[in-house]
Amino acid sequence: MLLLVSCGKNEKSEYKSIKLSENWKLHPSDSIVRQGEIIASQEQSVEGWFEAKVPSTVLGTLTANGLYGDAFVGKNITDIDKTQFDKSWWYRTEFDLPQLGDNQHVIIDFDGISYYANVWLNGKLVASRDSLYGTYRRFSFDITSFVTEKNTLAVEVFRGQAGDPNVGFADWNPRPADENMGIFREVTLKITGSAKLNNTYVHTKVNTQTLDEAWVTVETEVENLTDAPVNGELKGKIESISFTYPVSLQPNEKKKIVLTSEQVKDLHIKQPRLWWCNNMGNPELYDLELNFLTDNAVTYTDSVTFGIRQIEDFFDGDDRRGIKLNGKKVLLKSAGWTDDIFLRDTPETNELQVQYVKDMNMNMIRFENFWGTSQNIYDLCDKYGLLALVGWSCQWEWEAYYGKPCDETYGCILNDQEIDLIAESFADQVLWLRNHPSIIGWMPGSDMLPAPKLEEKYLAFLKESDSSRPYIGAAKERTSELSGKTGTKMAGPYEYVGPNYWYIDTKFGGAFGFNTETGIGAQLPVLESIEKFIPKDKLWPLNDYWGFHCTASATAMNSLKVLTEVMDNKYGKADNLEDYLLKADLINYDGTRAMFEAFRANIDKTTGIVQWMLNSAWPSLYWQLYDYYKVPTAAYYSVKKANQPIQLIYNYGTNAIHAVNETMSDIKGHKAVIQVFDTKSKLLDKKEVEVTLTTNTASEIFKLQELTGNIFVDTKIFNEEGELVADNFYCISAKQDEYDWDKTDWVHTSAKAYSDFKDLAQLPAITLDVKCEKAESGNDVVYSVTIKNTSSDISFFNNLKLKDNNGDIICPAFWSDNYISILPGEEKMLKCKISKHDMPDSTVTLEVKGWNCSRMSMGV
Repeated sequence: MLLLVSCGKNEKSEYKSIKLSENWKLHPSDSIVRQGEIIASQEQSVEGWFEAKVPSTVLGTLTANGLYGDAFVGKNITDIDKTQFDKSWWYRTEFDLPQLGDNQHVIIDFDGISYYANVWLNGKLVASRDSLYGTYRRFSFDITSFVTEKNTLAVEVFRGQAGDPNVGFADWNPRPADENMGIFREVTLKITGSAKLNNTYVHTKVNTQTLDEAWVTVETEVENLTDAPVNGELKGKIESISFTYPVSLQPNEKKKIVLTSEQVKDLHIKQPRLWWCNNMGNPELYDLELNFLTDNAVTYTDSVTFGIRQIEDFFDGDDRRGIKLNGKKVLLKSAGWTDDIFLRDTPETNELQVQYVKDMNMNMIRFENFWGTSQNIYDLCDKYGLLALVGWSCQWEWEAYYGKPCDETYGCILNDQEIDLIAESFADQVLWLRNHPSIIGWMPGSDMLPAPKLEEKYLAFLKESDSSRPYIGAAKERTSELSGKTGTKMAGPYEYVGPNYWYIDTKFGGAFGFNTETGIGAQLPVLESIEKFIPKDKLWPLNDYWGFHCTASATAMNSLKVLTEVMDNKYGKADNLEDYLLKADLINYDGTRAMFEAFRANIDKTTGIVQWMLNSAWPSLYWQLYDYYKVPTAAYYSVKKANQPIQLIYNYGTNAIHAVNETMSDIKGHKAVIQVFDTKSKLLDKKEVEVTLTTNTASEIFKLQELTGNIFVDTKIFNEEGELVADNFYCISAKQDEYDWDKTDWVHTSAKAYSDFKDLAQLPAITLDVKCEKAESGNDVVYSVTIKNTSSDISFFNNLKLKDNNGDIICPAFWSDNYISILPGEEKMLKCKISKHDMPDSTVTLEVKGWNCSRMSMGV
């Protein structure tokens, strides 16, 4: 019988949770003559040991202690001695506990250790490496019989070997020398009473027709830790909803409790605050507090943050998979995440990166791995309304990365022992993460499907433990005998293709279906970042030091050869490094923008696009919307521009202008203004078109005349009140890129002929009128930059930077727009928001540099 009551005010708590994150020490085992019995005791001296924190890896800890500070410069990372990680390393910490009551227990939870470990506590072995192994396993031990008031914990870690399913970066960057060995996720102590709760889960169902009601289900496992019967009650609270459920347990029994709106009437919620993704609504969150009580004492507490939302998938007539959120179709606009190469991401760096994704008007992050050193990154996706697609990496699908022979269909997880390990790992990760409303599906395969025996285990587990999300067998177009068609595609490109590719390709990566990873290859950082990792004497001309910071692929994408060829053919050979970077930025901006815009302009036949990648694990020249130092690339601003919810888009395939509306409301009475100029800034045509468009649709509204020469196209869309909603600016060549389709491979489709923009070199030099005002807004400083073009010529592709006295770009800095073009006589205002915490103490300098505007600097 279930009773609805308030939690009692006189209840006492036997429960306490303690994160063991600080005061760790680290040392290699070869210089310690003693064994775990002594190391995990007060007899062991830690003089000379490295200061450490948890989570961390061994190499991450060494860098935090000042070693390898220049590892990312040039090729220095290759000088790190890998043999020092062939031996084991010891993590050690001390902690105090209060005196335990008769019924209290102490549990220690390890969320992630790579790859093998021996755990010692107070001189006694808690667990050994023959059972404690597997990067993505989670381990929990009752250590009540081991603990005292003063405790010493020692964890001996061993790195993964070739053929171990470890953390991996495939060909994205160099492998870390220690193979990410360490305690790379959180360690938690929990003091409980006679019973504890396991795997508390909240899942929801929404009336997707009306959105005015939802059904919440709460489930948990109650575990009796004693050899005697336990009688207690489960008490829960979600805002104004309170409930109590009686539970009786036999000695050492585990019992799953599932509470629905049939047992708790108030779990049928009217007018719920729904969780929506970015640009569809607010990501509303709720909190559940769940307590288990015996004799009016709280023996265990679980707290879960969740969102009320419903995720469904669908297939269109061409077997392309799509996603619905609360019954509404969502075009997934995303990029691929990687953790730091030494797994050193922090809550602060995670938050900045998630804010960047939201600022770029994207709505999803693809995690090709169960990334993260804690749940923090997924908490932030929940908070900021970013969908997350999570699964395993292709690291385990290719012999070169995995380290043992693999199957061409099912990858490397093949024998029974491996299958059991990964099935258990998958279950551990799903149970760990399934409360996050941001996570929309599990993708356990990348290039390949899981072996049938493994997939069978996945599907059986999800049927019992998380049937509310789609299972997507692989990122690539595959058909499983168990789960059917993946409904995805992963046919490239990963290297440069022109803007028109995305509109005219109908076989590979073009704008149709769900493209789970694709991009235009090299996406260069700004010079100020490049100077941090390319040695000064290697900056120009380009050389193998630049190639070393491309990708780690042995077959392709390991130099800037393709980018340089594109540049030479389209814009002319670069005269110097500054010229090279300017042209590279324009190639990057136009190419990346077109990729996202094509998927939006063709929204009737597209369901998702994932830019490969979002970020970089180390200083890189490839696949990034912002660089390793968190400074946006030119692509960042083109993605932000491309994904504005209401936007005008130039179709490189049909020479037409499309209006796109991805807001939740129909638009009417909007006005599109389209202006066409030649490259001498002469106005050739101007059209005003009324725009009426239903939600989640795109429509052609205007077609340009056949091109006889290169042109500039300026588009603006205004709402009914005459306010600017969005603008867009293009430089378009009369000669389009042509492709050698028959030679398409997994990397890209090579060009037979290139568009020609060499006349841009003849744009007249101009001077802009720039003014800047500074103001404070809450915890931020806001710079308002007004730029006026007083000349009779277009000011093309202007980049704005705010710098400190050292010439470093102030980061993070959120610009409303960047890499902008300004018409003759036009005035634009850009805003830049910087947290007061990130403001330098020195004078700030505004720098403006454009294609045909010399560098201007002014103190602000």
